[in-house]
Amino acid sequence: MSVGRTTATGGMETSYGFRRVGEGDKQPLVNEVFHKVAKRYDVMNDLMSGGMHRVWKDAMVTWLNPPKRPGWTSLDVAGGTGDIAFRIVAASRGNAHITVLDINGSMLAVGRERAEKKKLTDNLDFVEANAEELPFADASFDAYTIAFGIRNVPRIDVALSEAFRVLKPGGRFLCLEFSEVDLPVLDKVYEAWSFNAIPKIGRAVTGDGEPYSYLVESIRKFPNQQNFATMIQRAGFERVSFRNYSGGIAAAHSGWKL
Repeated sequence: MSVGRTTATGGMETSYGFRRVGEGDKQPLVNEVFHKVAKRYDVMNDLMSGGMHRVWKDAMVTWLNPPKRPGWTSLDVAGGTGDIAFRIVAASRGNAHITVLDINGSMLAVGRERAEKKKLTDNLDFVEANAEELPFADASFDAYTIAFGIRNVPRIDVALSEAFRVLKPGGRFLCLEFSEVDLPVLDKVYEAWSFNAIPKIGRAVTGDGEPYSYLVESIRKFPNQQNFATMIQRAGFERVSFRNYSGGIAAAHSGWKL
């Protein structure tokens, strides 16, 4: 593909996939995508990643290593369906309290339903709000997680600053996101699969391939590992690092508010 990734200086705020859109136009378009895919979101994640998203999410939560004591709190942003929150509760042996925040009410509805079935409602709160304007006081949480959501936020730098603000001193930021493949053969195979197969699978499963074309394009536009790490550092985080999964198809980024 001739369209390149954005850099650490930004550009995602006017990028709806490969389309350039006006300031303020991206969020409504992204909202519509997730209203469309909410009911089949987890099924499509399995199909798009060959089930690997489960392994990557498990690895991120293992790296987070939530303490197994009461009183520890985490904010999971863009976490509507509950995938990360449920894993954190399990890893903490039922002690952690997670606030699941998403801008999309359809995604949150799926998460609430799943939480009720899993009998985890005492451990979870669900909040509909924007990652760029978190409705919480400074220093409210011990951890902030976001999985496969940051690239859908128009102003990533603002979201990162908000993450820093709401974390307590000593708090941890963890982000899991699709990234830049660093293996010469895998990158060609992955790109062909992404652009040719995923929209077709989306159309077959949900009846609409367009949302999945956007999702694939947004992955290709997102800053690479080093550029995104630079953005995290600019937001104020220290000890910033990342881990590649599956040859860089996904990467987990970590930072601390020290």
